[in-house]
Amino acid sequence: MSIKCAQQSHESIEEITTEDFDKTFKTNVYALFWICKAALPHLPPGATIINTTSIQVYSPSPNLLDYAPTKSAIVAFTKSLAKQVASKGIRVNAVAPGPVWTPLQSSGGQPSEKIPNFGAKVPLGRPGQPAELAPIYVLLASQESSYVTGEVYGVTGGNPLP
Repeated sequence: MSIKCAQQSHESIEEITTEDFDKTFKTNVYALFWICKAALPHLPPGATIINTTSIQVYSPSPNLLDYAPTKSAIVAFTKSLAKQVASKGIRVNAVAPGPVWTPLQSSGGQPSEKIPNFGAKVPLGRPGQPAELAPIYVLLASQESSYVTGEVYGVTGGNPLP
């Protein structure tokens, strides 16, 4: 049995079924909405929500046609929710990773022929590791970022976010 992730490489729009497109949006956007909606009544002033988006928002890959727009939706959702809940003292931000080496890449997130050079085109010349993203999440969860809301932080290996 193969499990399809929300990020699957497709060479053509013709390869993306309506079911796959819907699943990607339900996984990446609907789930975020439902989780935030359920969590908000339990969050006290000073709490923070940290969403994960992607550099795909700013530099979408042609083979991630269904995935990239979900990450754009997450940016808009983050900025809108941040304004909505600021008066409650709750902050909402997002992290936008660039190429990061995770099991997602080798399970269909990238074409197999691209795996050996995955991340090589960023200025640092390599994909990131999950542990290299952790400090920004810790910062955004801490009171050291108490004056930050509605922002998107890139962890991209040197490809700047616009």
